[in-house]
Amino acid sequence: MLGSFFLCRIYVKGPAGRQWSAMGTRQISTTLLERGLAGLDWIARRRNAPELPLHLQTGLSGEDVAFFELRRKRYTVVARRWSAGNLPGDVDLIAWQGPMLCFIEVKTRTAHDMTPAETAVDRHKQYVLRRLARAYLRQLPQAEAPPVRFDVMSVYLVPGEKREIVHFENAFGWS
Repeated sequence: MLGSFFLCRIYVKGPAGRQWSAMGTRQISTTLLERGLAGLDWIARRRNAPELPLHLQTGLSGEDVAFFELRRKRYTVVARRWSAGNLPGDVDLIAWQGPMLCFIEVKTRTAHDMTPAETAVDRHKQYVLRRLARAYLRQLPQAEAPPVRFDVMSVYLVPGEKREIVHFENAFGWS
């Protein structure tokens, strides 16, 4: 038994073709899950379902990329697109990194503009995220709130280029 690592043949698109890679079982399951969901998304697009506007499709794709990146980093994602119901807005991802509860805002772009994607998380968006975080913390069963962090992930899905993910841990605080 080789422990949690073993050789696995994975298919890599591009000129490299098929190649061998040593991957842990968690990485393989995350990669297979990501590819499986991409296949289901492709099937859903082929059906006669109503199309979402392009900017919403881009945002959802970026959230999916961020979700799988967090899983690769061993975060435990507990909520996606969480909303309080009585408050405006939503939190893209909520995840645990050990004892730390992370509220993560994902910004997705299909081009590298003059301003980076993370600058879109302005004071108003930070205010909304703080209010939603308080509402989420109130619903937790424990008496004492866990330590909390606000992260921002910029995802660049530039056509013809490898996707780029930039994770800003503790991007802003409570005040």
